[in-house]
Amino acid sequence: MRYYPINLNIHGRHCLVVGGGEVASRKVETLLDCGATVTVVSPVFTGALESMREDPNVRLLYRSYEPADLEEKFLVIGATDDMALNRRISADAENRRMLCNIADVPEACNFILPSVIRQGDFVLTISTSGKSPAFAKHLRRRLAADYGIEYARFLQLMGAIRKRLLAEEHAPEAHKHLFQRLIENDLVELIRKDEVGQINRVLFEVLGEGFDYNALINESADSQEEGP
Repeated sequence: MRYYPINLNIHGRHCLVVGGGEVASRKVETLLDCGATVTVVSPVFTGALESMREDPNVRLLYRSYEPADLEEKFLVIGATDDMALNRRISADAENRRMLCNIADVPEACNFILPSVIRQGDFVLTISTSGKSPAFAKHLRRRLAADYGIEYARFLQLMGAIRKRLLAEEHAPEAHKHLFQRLIENDLVELIRKDEVGQINRVLFEVLGEGFDYNALINESADSQEEGP
């Protein structure tokens, strides 16, 4: 099986998780972290899921799954310990041409979930195409130490610079060489070492006056707070 890599925007989308155990808890947390509204169906729930009852983006249904639960949902994740039920969820979703993931059963999915390293807007995914999720997690643990908060800060900086340059009404392609020069000056490493003076020197040499690291980071933070 060759999967088509994709990053989904599920912000504000209605998603369904079937199951109330620890696996379901992790799936719900990830969906919420990406801005989804989640309905969870199960006769019983973990304490972690019970604690989400007051979250306006979570709805817990204390009963067994019904096919009608799929109505008006963007995607469904089956995370029960009942294989027959999981396969029924998969078949129901396929009939509705919905996105469906069944935990640990790649042949019953039309999408699978990679192992993820996330630092702000920097997202690194690792997949073994369902052959060995344990190995994907092993690689994630090894790589996580190499991709720290400096990558999130770097993307904040680049995003703020891009916004400033686009405000000058230049075509995005006109800035390509500038971003390439910034990357070649190893800004990620300078950010990791918190060498603000060196960072500002690079910004001045590449972009000219008016580009200050701390000011740009603050602009990026303010812009995110004003977002949807």
